[in-house]
Amino acid sequence: MSSSADVAQERRAPARASFDGLRLENLTKSFGAFTAVDDLDLDVPRGSFFALLGPSGCGKTTTLRMVAGLETPTSGGITLAGQDITYAKPYKRPVNTVFQNYALFPHLDIYENVAFGLKRRKAGNVDAQVKEMLSLVELDSQTRKRPAQLSGGQQQRVALARALINKPEVLLLDEPLGALDLKLRRNMQIELKRIQTEVGLTFIHVTHDQEEAMTMADTVAVMNAGVIEQMGAPEELYENPRTTFVANFLGQSNLIEGTIKGRSGDLVTVDMHGIDVSVPAARSHADGDKGWIGIRPEKVLIGDPGEQLDAPGNSVPGGVVSDVSFVGVSTQYLVRMPWGQELQVFAQNTGHRRIYRSGEQVDLSWRPDYAFLLDASQDARAGAQEGTD
Repeated sequence: MSSSADVAQERRAPARASFDGLRLENLTKSFGAFTAVDDLDLDVPRGSFFALLGPSGCGKTTTLRMVAGLETPTSGGITLAGQDITYAKPYKRPVNTVFQNYALFPHLDIYENVAFGLKRRKAGNVDAQVKEMLSLVELDSQTRKRPAQLSGGQQQRVALARALINKPEVLLLDEPLGALDLKLRRNMQIELKRIQTEVGLTFIHVTHDQEEAMTMADTVAVMNAGVIEQMGAPEELYENPRTTFVANFLGQSNLIEGTIKGRSGDLVTVDMHGIDVSVPAARSHADGDKGWIGIRPEKVLIGDPGEQLDAPGNSVPGGVVSDVSFVGVSTQYLVRMPWGQELQVFAQNTGHRRIYRSGEQVDLSWRPDYAFLLDASQDARAGAQEGTD
């Protein structure tokens, strides 16, 4: 007699057989009364670099662990290359994981660490495969050193080589760069993308670091409270967020209250504290007559009162500089507007404009096509604190 799980698996199989990537369908994981992952549907195409981005506790690591077989779903299914792996044992899945702590064998040298999986399976041609993999991660000259003799970045490369040599369908990366310092982390972001492009495998990268996700991934899924808020190419998510959480978590945003006055063709006109501003209809995600006008700080121009700024369309007078921070490539301002809100402005230090001082009066401006509009029912502070680490 078939169990309910068997019946569900049979029902899922025909619909999934045609997709050769990783598919999560109605995937849910609950721990008692707490739902960590809530009815998740997700397709990851074969050969893509995919990032699950979100704050601690959003469900991204739990999702990864279910794909790896380290957690059993409460409901829903997982298929990989057309095969249902929902309840398969971890060692029977064509999946490998690279963790933040690398989990290398300290008593084995680099060569033996990388060769471990092949030797365990009694695979042939071990030496050639290990040499090829060490060449890929640029560790040819380190083969007889032990992990303790390597830097953090080198250890990370060893862990990567050890996982890749098994030729998994999917490589899972669980905060793999978290233990590295900032400069090394940025170098490894470029290296990881290079390696993924060379080997052509599916990489799924879990991270809370927005820059890391945008630098490496073809597609980013922003997770919050067990669900995906928005998914797409990094540029699309950044330039056209659909929720306040995405707008705040992926970079920084000014969100200003407004009342929608009209929709005409490709533009939406919004009354922003007595000033009419325009937002492209394709960037308008507000259903009612109220909304949050969003503009990224680096898209805002700052100038003297009455100055004609090179951003026709949305001109906002009457600002007063309340804070100035020089950060090298840019100067970051807080500007208090007549309605009491402080807006962020990031001005590139090109040398063409002077740096304003606290207390000076200024006008702000931005091009309408850089703005976006979000629904007023959403919390304007959602995602802001989580995105600051």
